Amino acid sequence: MNWEQLLSLKRYGDTNKRLRKEQDETRLGFEVDYDRVIFSSAFRSLQDKTQVIPLSKTDFVHTRLTHSLEVSVVGRSLGRIAGKRILEKHPHLQEIHGYQFNDFGAIVAAAALAHDIGNPPFGHSGEKAIGEYFKTGNGLKYQSVLSKIEYQDIIDFEGNANGLKLLTESREGVLGGLRLSYGTLGAFMKYPKESLPKRPTSHIADKKFGFFQSERSFAIQVASELGLLATGKNGAISFSRHPLTYLVEAADDICYTIIDFEDGINLGLIPEDFALEYLINLVKDRINTKKYNQMPHREDRLSYLRALAINTLIMDVVEVFDTYEADILRGTFDSSLLDKGKYKAQTDDIIKLSVEKIYRSSEVIEKEIAGYQIISDILDVYIGALVKKRDNIASNYDGLIIQMLPAFYQNTDISLYALLLNTCCYVASLSDSTAVHIHNKIKGRHL
Repeated sequence: MNWEQLLSLKRYGDTNKRLRKEQDETRLGFEVDYDRVIFSSAFRSLQDKTQVIPLSKTDFVHTRLTHSLEVSVVGRSLGRIAGKRILEKHPHLQEIHGYQFNDFGAIVAAAALAHDIGNPPFGHSGEKAIGEYFKTGNGLKYQSVLSKIEYQDIIDFEGNANGLKLLTESREGVLGGLRLSYGTLGAFMKYPKESLPKRPTSHIADKKFGFFQSERSFAIQVASELGLLATGKNGAISFSRHPLTYLVEAADDICYTIIDFEDGINLGLIPEDFALEYLINLVKDRINTKKYNQMPHREDRLSYLRALAINTLIMDVVEVFDTYEADILRGTFDSSLLDKGKYKAQTDDIIKLSVEKIYRSSEVIEKEIAGYQIISDILDVYIGALVKKRDNIASNYDGLIIQMLPAFYQNTDISLYALLLNTCCYVASLSDSTAVHIHNKIKGRHL
């Protein structure tokens, strides 16, 4: 892979190449990507989607929106610092093509801002709830009428693939969705493969999948434009990662490792003294002990350690990226950047404690159980009504249910796969409280 191709400014529908030297420096194409994501309705819905604690009423606990904003900030720093190193190694990118280090930061920031845009309500349990409906619930009956890979798309419903669909899906009068640059879309595709085969290799890019069959042809087009290396065998479609995807992933890893941990402390799920010890172990080489000891308030001490921890990991990640850049461009770098960093033991300790004290806490488990039932019930009612309409046997009740859906999702003159996937994507677009509200409606509560 080569950087000039990877930094493509092309957008859906372009017939001519967009040259970096011809860009307006006051509104660079990659910065336009950021703006388009942040003003999208899908991004706004993240303000009421779970990051750690579903349906939390506590102000200081992060939502998907605040998490995404923080990841974009960290990603921007990672991209800029790494970009300076890349331009030093490949000076022709700047001298001939006009790329600047800020371009790398803009791409990573935009992709990082969008990284959770396709995630369902109720956290990662939301993805599992959608899949389980088709794997073990009433949706199992559709297995026999879908192709193997179409069925796999749905039973392994993936927020990353849904994110690509949201960003790129054409609608009447809106071709190409948000029409982001291919460079940003490439960095966004964390797992540039289709749903089958599952985990064909131990490479981190094969851990999950990144596009549904509905976006298959467009994903191939983006990969071709960027020069991503084809890695699929026996007709399967998969590609090497865009190198900047590793920085997007690292920004996410840094934020959820440190900030989810901080949420756990603020919620009282992790004792302060115990938690501060873990953070100090991470930053002990950089901490200003005198400054730290002069802070009488827990919030200030925690804020100081969090900022120091994030900065420590940013610099470590850039070093790893710089060291392995050639392997990344060859597509042979097969792990996350943090896993190759010198602080892996410390971050592993933090994640282990977070899993034990936060992700498996009774509050999280109880809310996730409720989320499973809510998502299953909503899917059952909507899919039942839409399929009956498609088969011309819809009742008056089914018609009323369908009217609750946005116009785009009421269309049944499509394949069964498209109907099922669209409905899953609609349910995934709901915020936590909207899903609860719809569930109450269909159950006849609060009338």
